[in-house]
Parts: sequence; structure tokens; C-alpha cells
Amino acid sequence: MEKKVLLRDLLLKHPADVAEVLSNLSDEKAMELIHRLFLRNAAAEPLGEMEPEDSAELLAEINRDEAIKILSRMDPDDAVDVLDELPDDVQEELLSRLGKEDAKVLSGLLTYSPDTAGGLMSPEVVALPVEMSVQEAIDYLRKKVEEVETIYYAYAVDEHGHLQGVFSLRDMALAQPGTPLAKLLKRDAVSVQVDADAEDVAHLFDKYNYYALPVVDGDQKLLGVITIDDVIDVIREEATEDIYGMASVPMEEGVDTSLFASLRMRLPWLFVRLGTALLAATVVGIFENSIAKMAALAVLMGVVAGQGGSAGMQTVTIITRGMALGELDPRHGWHLLRKEALLGIANGGFIGVTIGIITYVWKGEIMLGVAACLAMILNMFAAGAAGVLIPVSLRAMGKDPALASGIFLPTVTDVLGFAFLFLIAHLLLPGI
Repeated sequence: MEKKVLLRDLLLKHPADVAEVLSNLSDEKAMELIHRLFLRNAAAEPLGEMEPEDSAELLAEINRDEAIKILSRMDPDDAVDVLDELPDDVQEELLSRLGKEDAKVLSGLLTYSPDTAGGLMSPEVVALPVEMSVQEAIDYLRKKVEEVETIYYAYAVDEHGHLQGVFSLRDMALAQPGTPLAKLLKRDAVSVQVDADAEDVAHLFDKYNYYALPVVDGDQKLLGVITIDDVIDVIREEATEDIYGMASVPMEEGVDTSLFASLRMRLPWLFVRLGTALLAATVVGIFENSIAKMAALAVLMGVVAGQGGSAGMQTVTIITRGMALGELDPRHGWHLLRKEALLGIANGGFIGVTIGIITYVWKGEIMLGVAACLAMILNMFAAGAAGVLIPVSLRAMGKDPALASGIFLPTVTDVLGFAFLFLIAHLLLPGI
């Protein structure tokens, strides 16, 4: 009796809430619930709301006939995301047993990379000939409403399927029934190429505040539509990548990842960080005698390196965010580099003078204070420059610029911070 009440309650909830319930159940209970939802024709939407890898895991374990019917009821863009996570043999089996039309649509979508507009789009797009009247178009839309994922806009195409423009549903609703659609057509429709990068697509949505954008091929043939919910997923994934990258954590790892899998994914990055730390330690070792003669250097080197790291992190954060939002214009790269380098000198001057005075009051050695001040200025200058150059270089190499803050930037500020302090102290202080 309790299970029936639970199912009745779930059927009244939003699919995203049902997906959350499924995610918190054991595999056995989740598959049982999927079966019961399937019997009510209510399994497709919750699986579409789950993470594709979780949906794929459940779909691979349930009855094949049920899995096929669920796939056929899912929105094509969600279904293809799930298929993409399945083993090749399971994927092929499901596609071979799907209806001819469904298999053709999903097989076509699988040819696009998940990180492109083609991988995000749904082929369920409303295309209208401009010869229609407003009333005819509205009648047509009413027939299509059950077949299409979401209708934000309708698009005009010619007889060959080439995109001609966009119709606003608001304009159609307010127009007289006999008004020709051609009078409502906006020909300057913003569209995206099917091979456009998913991040660039997200920037377009952010720039134009659209709810949907049409996807076209090189000949401007209308292929599908990307809706705002798909772009939100991209933005979330990019933000997650940046957070993980800053800590050098692989994207594949989550809170439920096993101990050994986490060890396998994290340990290589820790070895990389160990290598960079040993590089900094080598610099310290070279000046071991100087530290032994003046212990204050051991205290100051942490201050100089730490301030450089903090300043560099500020720059990296600004640069990485600018890249993520598409605000970083490559033509202004040198201007930005100069600005951050000069900012590093300015900040280093204020902080350096402060630490120099503190050092002088503490040790009564003016040259030690001067050495600390100059080392601080030089290291913060280097941190500002590195904060621009490292993420820009990583992006140019196709790597995640967020890695700059986790590994490479600390190496620069530690190694140079120690080297600047020890070299300047060696020059200014006799006997060191």
C-alpha cells in the first residue's frame, strides 16, 4: 500500500524531482521504480532529467523491450546523450530494435560530437512555409505541440529547407488570423553552425537572451534547434570543469566514486605537483648556506612566495572568467599583459615597502628590508604576467586554463619568489 502511495505522489511531481528520487535509490530499487513508471508511461522524462551516465546505467540493466520503448518516448537530444554513454554493443542492439524513423534520427545525432551544437540540438524543430496565413500556422502548431520538445519560436524555410528567418509566437498570437506569415518574418535570425563549439553556443544565448536558437549546416539548411535548458547544462559543466581544474581533480570523479578510482585519477596530478614542489625546493637547496647564516630568510621566503601566489590567483581568476564568458579579445592580449604586469609592480610596491619596513623594525638590518621589498615587487610582477600567459597558453594548446591556478602558477611564484629573495639578499648583504 505504501508503494502505491509513493508512486501516486511521484506521478504528481516534476520529472526533475522524480529523477532526484531515482538518483538516491539503490540500483535494484531504482530499476523497480523505473518499471512501475514505465507502466504508467512516465519513465522517459525523469530519465531525461538525470545525468546521462546514470540514466544509461539504469537503461542498460532494465528489460530490453522496456528500454527501447522508453528511448522512443524520450526527447531525441536526451535520448542520444544516454545512448552515447552506453557500451557499443548495447547501443547497437537498442538502435537496431528501435523503430526505423527513431533509429534514423538518433543515429544521425550520434554522428555529432557532444561538445558541438549538433550534439546539443534536438531535430524536433517547427518549420513553416511563409505562404501560410497566421491562422493556418497556429492550427499547424497545435497539431505539432505533442511532437515537439518545446516551442519558443517557429522558423521559416524555403522549399529546400534553408532557413529564411524566424517567427515570434507573440507576434503570431496578436496578428489578425488572415495575416500572411511573410509580414511577420524576421529575416535577421541568429543561427549557429552545426559544428560550433558548445561554449560558443552558450555565449550566444547569453548575448542575445534567447530561449532557443536554430542550428544550420554550411548551406543554411535548418537541422534542429537548441533550447535554453540544454545551454544551462553546458554552463554548469563548464563551471564544474573550472572548479575541478583549479584543484587538479579529474572531471570524471564525483562524490560516489570508489576509493581506488579516486586514487587512480588524483595520484598522477599529485605527482606532477610534487615535481613542481621539488623544483622550488631545489632553489632553496642552492641557497641553503645563506639561509643558515640568516634564518630570517626562511621566514621571508614564505611571505614573498605566498603574496605572489595570491596576486597571480587574482589575475588567473579574471582571465579564466573572461575566457569562459567570451570577453577575452585576442587582439588585446598584449594590452592585458601590460596592465597585469604593471598592476603587479604597483601592488608589489605597496606590499614590498610594508614588508621591508616590518623586516627592518624586526631585524634592524636595512638591506634585508630592501631585499624583501625588491623581491616582493619582482615576484608580484612575475605573478601578474604569468597569470595572463599561462591560461592563455593552455587555451591555445587546447587545455583547460583552470589548470593554471592548480599547478603551473604556484610553481612560477614559488620558484621565482625564492630565487629573487635569495639572489637579492646575496648581492646586498655581505657574507651571505
